[in-house]
Amino acid sequence: MSLEIKVPTVGESISEVTLSRWIRKDGEFVEMDEVIAELESDKATFELTAEAAGTLKTIASEGDTLQIGAVVCSIEESSAGGTKPEADAANESVEDADSTSTAQSGKSESLEIKVPPVGESITEVTLSKWLKNDGDQVEMDEQIAELESDKATFELTAEVAGTLHYIAKEGDTLEIGAVVCSISKGAGSPAPKSNGESPSKESAVKAVPDRAPSYAAGTPSPSAAKILSEKGVDPASVNGSGVGGRITKEDAQKAQAARTQTQGAGPAEPVKPEAKAQVSVSVSSGNRNERREKMSSLRKTVARRLVSVKNETAMLTTFNEVDMKPVMDLRSKYKEKFKDKYGVGLGFMSFFTKAVCEALKEFPSVNARIDNDEVVYSDFADISIAVSAPKGLVVPVIRNAESMTLAEIEKAVLTLAGKARDNKLTIEEMTGGTFTITNGGVFGSMMSTPIINAPQSAILGMHNIVERPVALNGEVVIRPIMYVALSYDHRIIDGRESVSFLVRVKQLLEDPARLLLGV
Repeated sequence: MSLEIKVPTVGESISEVTLSRWIRKDGEFVEMDEVIAELESDKATFELTAEAAGTLKTIASEGDTLQIGAVVCSIEESSAGGTKPEADAANESVEDADSTSTAQSGKSESLEIKVPPVGESITEVTLSKWLKNDGDQVEMDEQIAELESDKATFELTAEVAGTLHYIAKEGDTLEIGAVVCSISKGAGSPAPKSNGESPSKESAVKAVPDRAPSYAAGTPSPSAAKILSEKGVDPASVNGSGVGGRITKEDAQKAQAARTQTQGAGPAEPVKPEAKAQVSVSVSSGNRNERREKMSSLRKTVARRLVSVKNETAMLTTFNEVDMKPVMDLRSKYKEKFKDKYGVGLGFMSFFTKAVCEALKEFPSVNARIDNDEVVYSDFADISIAVSAPKGLVVPVIRNAESMTLAEIEKAVLTLAGKARDNKLTIEEMTGGTFTITNGGVFGSMMSTPIINAPQSAILGMHNIVERPVALNGEVVIRPIMYVALSYDHRIIDGRESVSFLVRVKQLLEDPARLLLGV
């Protein structure tokens, strides 16, 4: 009797998959529920299992793109049921011994650990790193993995004590509620073997020295296979550290590095006489290697949102220049006393934040946002500060900045920047915000057109301070000048308001006393 194995339904939004690799070969005997192939979609990798025991007949080929429900292979079920290879029989004896040992030591219960809800707007996370190894003993509430969303990094903890078993892999994108791993609890060590007991698992293995190795041994995962193929590394030369000896992505990357070092350290191969003409024609020299890295969840989300903003808003940018000498003179005069009193340095960001808050009071549309067919005006100023973190650009928020002093703003900026560098920002610290300030000047930028941080309607870009000749009172003088840029959504902010807002910020910065007097 022949049973067709079809592509299973793997997700609501997935209509097709790719047969990335056959794990069992055509004509081999397979057991029921044994993994026979790997299927790959644009979101994750899935394992195809045998729905019955029998002889495998492959129909699709590796690399084929298959629709959901398409036939992948068939299994010829054996009526006799006794055509198993010797290795399978040995495996069965080991499993019997293992089950006997488990029965002696007590029943083992398994608890699935799932992705917890981490925020209202977050629907998926990426498993960025395992903190414990597969098969390790873990304690209750012990950190076992790191999950990464487009906004922050979270730690997954063990809900019970027991033995950890991987289900998801590093780099997998998981929906909220998806199973990440399982923990076997209640399984103790095997009872000591007595003269009348059944043989243990170890003795069963010894009794069958020719037991076949796991099908995963020496087999690379899809991502690892891609890396090894690109670098020309033979999988047979790589030792797998994954489950059952499978070659993981990390193994492939290490093998790639080792191969590169070997090539660089080894002596150059002598050129054969007949190849001299060909060598003389070559015009390239040096290392021309390429490498591919999977985009992080944060990077993918930032990219998606930036493109969305460009496509969905009527974004324009207006420019002006600010004479920074008054602010710089004020900082030079009071920075030491300021630091002694408040414990933080007096930087430019607090002046810009304070000036922006004052200007927003006069031009509320710059502090507004569009929500469907309505315009939402905020009577507070939650200022988002763009920070370059190790994993990418993040935008933590200073709440109610309009009511804060320069010292309070500086302390808030210092705290949020430190958390961003350490990847410890929380969801609450990164959501919301009514207006954004970004400072490309710290990297040497002279001028730019910053992109709006949706759903906000405007963003102010600071730039490098450069001494330039300017006309002042009929004379040419050298002044420290900064170009400032305001990108805004023209759907709710008119040109008059945007230009007037930026001029107001310029006035406040060129005469800092206005910030104290409110004029």
